[in-house]
Amino acid sequence: MSQINVQNLTFGYEGSLKNVFENVSFVLDTDWKLGLIGRNGKGKTTFLKLLMGQYEYQGTISKNVDIDYFPYDIKNENEMVLDIIISIVPNAEDWEIIKELNLLNTTADILYRPYNTLSGGEQVKIQLVALFLKQDSFLLIDEPTNHLDKEARDSIINYIKNKKGFIVVSHDRYFLNKVCTHIADVDFGKIKVYPGNYDFWYESSQLALKQAKEQNKKKEEKIKELQEFIARFSANASKSKQATSRKKLLEKIELDEIVPSSRKYPFIEFTPNRELGKEVLTVAHLNKEIDGVKVLNDVSFQVHNGDKIVFLGNEIAVTTLFQILMGEIEKDSGMIIWGKTVEKSYYPRYNKEYFEGNETILDWIGKYYKIDDPTVTRGFLGRMLFSGEDVFKSVSVLSGGEKARSMLSKCMLEAPNFLILDDPTNHLDLESITSLNRGLIKFRGCILFASHDHELISTTSNRIIEIINRGIIDRNIPYDEYMSSDEIKKLRGE
Repeated sequence: MSQINVQNLTFGYEGSLKNVFENVSFVLDTDWKLGLIGRNGKGKTTFLKLLMGQYEYQGTISKNVDIDYFPYDIKNENEMVLDIIISIVPNAEDWEIIKELNLLNTTADILYRPYNTLSGGEQVKIQLVALFLKQDSFLLIDEPTNHLDKEARDSIINYIKNKKGFIVVSHDRYFLNKVCTHIADVDFGKIKVYPGNYDFWYESSQLALKQAKEQNKKKEEKIKELQEFIARFSANASKSKQATSRKKLLEKIELDEIVPSSRKYPFIEFTPNRELGKEVLTVAHLNKEIDGVKVLNDVSFQVHNGDKIVFLGNEIAVTTLFQILMGEIEKDSGMIIWGKTVEKSYYPRYNKEYFEGNETILDWIGKYYKIDDPTVTRGFLGRMLFSGEDVFKSVSVLSGGEKARSMLSKCMLEAPNFLILDDPTNHLDLESITSLNRGLIKFRGCILFASHDHELISTTSNRIIEIINRGIIDRNIPYDEYMSSDEIKKLRGE
């Protein structure tokens, strides 16, 4: 059986005081479907690149299987999609696999467009198609479900279940549960492999931690009992022999080392300055064209107090709608009426313009914090996992996850009663996604949001609006029921 054997792997970036991995050893069979999990910055993507031979390291990595990596580095982005795929997979003229994947609804059209004109989701789909065409390879897949709609994600799930083996990095709990036979946890410079999917790993790890703590508690009680006996009788000649034997017993008792997980959950909670009134938002006959293409066509809906609405459909259309609602771009026609009590906060899909300066995180967040006290500000940032010297980092060098947490901090500090969130889970780790999920469930205002996270949508939304070519579909039904509905499929034209 083919295996990947990692022995005594040690790796650190040049100039860093601490290694990313320290003496890591394990063996995995290449028919495993392994989910690689861990906090952002702990080395998940680095490990994939080590397997690809992109870095020098100490120790050994032996493998007797061909390996391919997602995402591909598409160098000639102005080339036609078909030419790019053929350059990656020369025998790609057999397009049956593309039909099976069902990733490309208008296959012929997208294949003859320049790659750099595609949306983020379309680019991900093209890279996945190219990867899956290389059917005999062991796949290393880094965040494959980012930017994908549910249909595309489900197509990947259905296809990847039949793959012989792979390692996937993902923060999508639903995806990990559906495809993984094993979980590898990256923490404290080590990688530990467990059988089962994500939920099984989580429940097992929590149970093991609880049992270890209980065992240590019993040992601590025994140690205390022995110490008290020794203290009472060590000076008593008639009891000295017993005291000596108890002392020897005490020396043999060792507490099992329980290393607390490095996983940290940011505190995400949205507390409105004021309550929403009865009138919230009315959108009527909204239209918008971009570069001659109709993006929004006669879109009309109302938002009522208590609505938490997930928006499905083309991500460009959804983002355009959110930008119009926030006044970032102009509508072509139609009407938007906001209630007088509404106080909005916006989490955009793309946040580059927010982080172009060289100011520190402390100064950046100070623009949104109404309390002019650095100690209080640092306390808030600490709860968002920016501690110690982190608060003096320039915003221009923040990671994707750090920028995402910064934007969520901004939204919290604005104390809104109406949130517009455009794919807020991108770049967040599982712990941050879990905290965001809880915060949105508890939020007592209105939410309009787009997301690819199945669990977040299912547990947060009480209403679904899908943007289609001729307008919208608007339903108050559970997400899974909506996605499986034959009526909805007909309305989409499927």
